[in-house]
Amino acid sequence: MSKRISVTSESSSGRNLTFHDNLTGRNMNRKQFVRSIELGRYPDYHIRNINGIDTPCSNPDRSVGNNLG
Repeated sequence: MSKRISVTSESSSGRNLTFHDNLTGRNMNRKQFVRSIELGRYPDYHIRNINGIDTPCSNPDRSVGNNLG
């Protein structure tokens, strides 16, 4: 199974910065992806506040198809 979301760039510290939706072809920055998750467009993902920054994360489960990477 192909991943729904791929990370397309990271900061030097490893924070995911840009994302690609492999189903729709949409490219998003972190804020756009966070907002899309908040709107319920990506139910397999949630938001964590890490060091004061809202950060998209895949929901924990046994599936590898929804892991960010």
